[in-house]
Amino acid sequence: MTPEMTLTPAQVLEMEADCIQILQELIRIPSVNFGEGRGDEEAVASYCAEKLKEVGIEAELVITGEKRVNVVAKIAGSDTSRPGLVVHGHLDVVPADAADWSVDPFSGEIKDGYIWGRGAVDMKDGDAMFLAIVRAWARAGIKPPRNILLIFFADEEAGSLFGSRWFVKNRPELFEGYSEAISEVGGFSVTITGGHRLYFVETAEKGIQWTKITSHGNAGHGSFINPVNAVTKLARAVARIGQYEWPQRETKTGSKFFAKIAELTGEIYDPTNPRPLLKHIGGAARMMGATVQNTANPTMLEAGYKANVIPQSATAVVDGRFLPGFEHELADTLRELVGDDGEIEVLVRDKALEVDFEGPLVDAMNGSILAEDPEGIPVPYLMSGGTDNKALSDLGIIGYGFSPLRLPPELDFFALFHGVDERVPVDAVKFGVRVLGRFLENC
Repeated sequence: MTPEMTLTPAQVLEMEADCIQILQELIRIPSVNFGEGRGDEEAVASYCAEKLKEVGIEAELVITGEKRVNVVAKIAGSDTSRPGLVVHGHLDVVPADAADWSVDPFSGEIKDGYIWGRGAVDMKDGDAMFLAIVRAWARAGIKPPRNILLIFFADEEAGSLFGSRWFVKNRPELFEGYSEAISEVGGFSVTITGGHRLYFVETAEKGIQWTKITSHGNAGHGSFINPVNAVTKLARAVARIGQYEWPQRETKTGSKFFAKIAELTGEIYDPTNPRPLLKHIGGAARMMGATVQNTANPTMLEAGYKANVIPQSATAVVDGRFLPGFEHELADTLRELVGDDGEIEVLVRDKALEVDFEGPLVDAMNGSILAEDPEGIPVPYLMSGGTDNKALSDLGIIGYGFSPLRLPPELDFFALFHGVDERVPVDAVKFGVRVLGRFLENC
C-alpha cells in the first residue's frame, strides 16, 4: 500500500522550497566543531529554535557547555498511547579550509543544480528536512500519528559529550515513552551494475575502539648504539598493525546486503569473501569494503623532542572499528600484534549496533521510498562509522539511519562526507523531504 501524504500538492511545493532555503541558511551559519571541546552551535541552534517559533512550535535551547547548545521540541501525535519516535540531527560540522574549495564553504551557494557548503550532506540537509516537515505540518494543522521528539544535538562530530551523551546522562527522562529513532546517513540511493537503484537504510553501525600504544626504551645520545629504542619498538608495532589483513566476517546485516547485490547482478554471494561484489556498487565500495571486517588504522605518532636525543618513550594512536559481534577479535588481535613492543590503553570505546530490517517502522520507510520511486530497492546496510543512535541505544531506543536522497548515478556520495566541495543535489533534497514527510505521516 502506498503511504498517503496529508499535505496538498501546493503545500508539498511550499515545503520543498522552505527546505532548500533553510538548508542554505543553515550552511551559512558556521557551526564548526574543532574537537577537544572547541565547538560553537550557539547561533545555529538559535536559528532552528526561531524557525520553529515562527510556526508556533515551542523549542527549548539546552546549553551543555560554552557555546555548546542543543534544541529540543515536542510534536504531539494523534495517538499519544503509542510509543513515540525520536527524530534527531546534529548541528555541528567539521572544519573546512576555504583555500581548498572551489566555492566559499559557508556560502550555501546553488550551482550546477547542487547546494554547496560544509554540512550539505553531514548533516544539515537532514536538519533542513526535519524543520521543513514540522513547519509544513504546523501551517496545515497536521498531527503526526505518534509523538515526535525533535532534537538537534551538538558535538556529534567529536564524541557527543556536549550532545546526545550529555542528554542520556543528564536528561534521560526526556526520552521516556519513546522507543525508536531516525537520524542521518540512510535512505540514500546508490545505482549499481545493471542500473538498479538501491536505497541504503542504515540498520547497523560498527563499534569504535581508539587505542593508544606506548613503547618504552632506553633514553640516550643519538650517536650511540641503542638496541632498546622506543621509537624502533613503536615502529615495529605500528607496521604490524597497519599491514595486518583482517579476516572477513559475516554479519546479519551484511548477509542481507550482499545477498541482494548478488541476486541483482547474477553473481554468487560467498559469505567468507563478499569482496568481489564490491565492484558493482561504485564509490560506495569505499565504505562498504570496511564493513566486511574489523579495521585498525594507525592515525597518530608522537616521539622525541630533539634530533640527537633518543627518547625514553614513543606513542601512537590507532583507530579501531569492530563489526557487531566481533569486538573481542579486535582487542585480542591488537594485543597480539603489539606484543612486547608496547603497552595498550583504550582511549575511546563505543558499542556496535545492529537491528533487524523488518517491522512496522521499516515497512513505513520502504513504502515511503517506493511511493516516490517505484523502481527503488530498499536494502539494509552496515555503516563503518557511527551516529548519535549509539548514545540513545543506552536508553533502549532502537535507531535507524533514514534521511533519504535520490542521487545521480555518477555522484560519489561517500567522498563528500568531510570532503572538499561538499554538496548535495537540489532535486535530491526535494525528493528526500517528500519521502521523509510521507514516512513521518505514516510511521
